[in-house]
Amino acid sequence: MANDNSGAPIRLTKTAKRAGCAAKQPPGYLLPLLAGLPPIVDPNVLVGSATADDAAIYRLSDDVALVLTTDFFTPIVDDPYDFGAIAAANALSDIYAMGGRPLTALSIVGFPDNVLPATVLATILRGASDKARQAGIAIVGGHTIKAEEPIFGLAVVGTIHPQNVVTNQTAQVGDVLILTKPIGLGIVSTAAKNDEDRLGAIVEAISVMSTLNDVAAEVLLAHGVHAMTDVTGFGLLGHLRNLLVASDVGAEIWLNEVPVISAARQYVDGGIAPGGTHANHKFLADWVAYAADLTPAEQLLTCDAQTSGGLLAAIPSTRASTAVHALRQRGLSAASVIGCIVSSTMPRISVRRRSRGTS
Repeated sequence: MANDNSGAPIRLTKTAKRAGCAAKQPPGYLLPLLAGLPPIVDPNVLVGSATADDAAIYRLSDDVALVLTTDFFTPIVDDPYDFGAIAAANALSDIYAMGGRPLTALSIVGFPDNVLPATVLATILRGASDKARQAGIAIVGGHTIKAEEPIFGLAVVGTIHPQNVVTNQTAQVGDVLILTKPIGLGIVSTAAKNDEDRLGAIVEAISVMSTLNDVAAEVLLAHGVHAMTDVTGFGLLGHLRNLLVASDVGAEIWLNEVPVISAARQYVDGGIAPGGTHANHKFLADWVAYAADLTPAEQLLTCDAQTSGGLLAAIPSTRASTAVHALRQRGLSAASVIGCIVSSTMPRISVRRRSRGTS
């Protein structure tokens, strides 16, 4: 861990009011603003903001399209290197969620140079650079401003064939839903920030958050994924809600099949959850029907604001078991079938426990 100018250890999370993707504006604030924007009329914009997808797609030719995204946030962890790596993995995830291949990236930096030494920023940039190198790209520049608290992220450009774009608009009734990483990241990181991580779960959370979604995307694409998104600040159900609205379908989620960092269950039962998680739960009140036996804490868990979470994919049911097996064989041990796509009704999402051996 880095030290400040006095030699005391620096805890980056103590410099930020909100951590990671929990700092995002909640969907109830953001989505109405996006709905008020003028429609995009450029025919080369294959995916814009209208469907709340993970990245924009701009067609350059019949064979090449750009995948465009940006993501940045305040520190989710205390170590500057880990912060940079997680922020980079999180931004790159949007490219993978569209089925694309990252090409290059630019850094986005806000830094309180009157509070933190320049070595902290250098370490953040090194963590991001190493993660980008793992993804096979370089960070080729960026922009830095003075800020009240550290902010870091990337603007990423990728490429894809226009006919191979995977959006959140094409889930089909009968598909199953696969999640590739466990949830609970927001709860665990909040516990660590508040010195309440008595189980030391932040170590597991850092490992999850810094894992790229490249392998997950590769496997899911090979198994005929119909629709896909990544799970970040709006939580599992928030990002699922966007996919369902775009595809005009509904979904059933089996809570006992959803992978969860085990400590997060204990922490949320004890009242620990970031503000973004509560905002997500409030926004989703009209969109989700929870079974009567699910506790308020379990409901919050499904809405937990994730940072650099997994991919959520709708794939044909006939390919589900082989896809999950392939994901686990490639090191994604938490990958699981967590639900299915059903006909569209309101509420769009039902959440219940699933009896083993039933559907």
